[in-house]
Amino acid sequence: MGNHTVASEFILVGFRGKPEMQSLLFVLFLIMYIVTMMGNIGMILVISADSKLHTPMYFFLKNLSFLDICYSSVITPKAMLSFATGNKAISYNGCATQMFFFSLFGTTEAFFLAVMAYDRFIAVCNPLLYQVIMSKKTRHLLVVVSYFFGCVNCCTQTGFTFSLTFCAPTEINHFFCDVPAVMKASCSATFMNEIVLLVVCGLIIVTTGIIVLISYGYIVATILRIPSGKGRHKAFSTCTSHLMAVSLFFGTVFFMYAQPGAISSPNRGKVVSVFYTVVIPMLNPIIYSLRNAEVKEATNKISGRV
Repeated sequence: MGNHTVASEFILVGFRGKPEMQSLLFVLFLIMYIVTMMGNIGMILVISADSKLHTPMYFFLKNLSFLDICYSSVITPKAMLSFATGNKAISYNGCATQMFFFSLFGTTEAFFLAVMAYDRFIAVCNPLLYQVIMSKKTRHLLVVVSYFFGCVNCCTQTGFTFSLTFCAPTEINHFFCDVPAVMKASCSATFMNEIVLLVVCGLIIVTTGIIVLISYGYIVATILRIPSGKGRHKAFSTCTSHLMAVSLFFGTVFFMYAQPGAISSPNRGKVVSVFYTVVIPMLNPIIYSLRNAEVKEATNKISGRV
């Protein structure tokens, strides 16, 4: 460490630019955050209010909306505060806390999307046994398991990252405390941390990705065997929204964490991070409501009452 002092806080560099640029970013993030909150809270309220939507699929969708609220709230308010005030400092403990919860909700969402793919596989390929297999006990167990793996990853990533030495003053070339960016800001060797990041995140993405691919492989094969065009269209319509959400999430997360260039491309990573931390939680309720006749019908019914 030489003459360096240990950092007690970090500076989140964020997006460099003139004050006008920071004001524009504040407005954009604010709009997206409001839409995210309204969309996901609205989805939870609609599913809770309509008894027709008290099914396994909508149980998982309601939990996904809750995750997106938490996921976005860990990052966006702090980023907006930095854009608005110009104060980019975050305490050591604040950075560790942000990383912990971001990793928790992000990993849980990955497993949750895999669970939702499995749910669609059972619904399409074993419709007569669907309610038996996806019992209330099974649904709650799958939620708990998803959060368990989220806890395992967030404890691993946060523990390994904050075991590194950070020499003051420490700048993090990001708008939040993401693992690769914080790791790159360390003044100690990070080789083992990079290996852990690559292996653990790679395993998570590969495992959940395989579940999604196998589930949808069987789903497509089953749907193609349905004789009527109307039946095929109905089956596909219940799956396409989830497939869109899965593709968006896994595509960006793979780019960030499961390939060797993740640590060495911070500027490119910042742009991609905006997509999966702010844009995807905003898009999920829009995707599921626009592509789902039952949700639209329930929303219209509730709007009519109001």
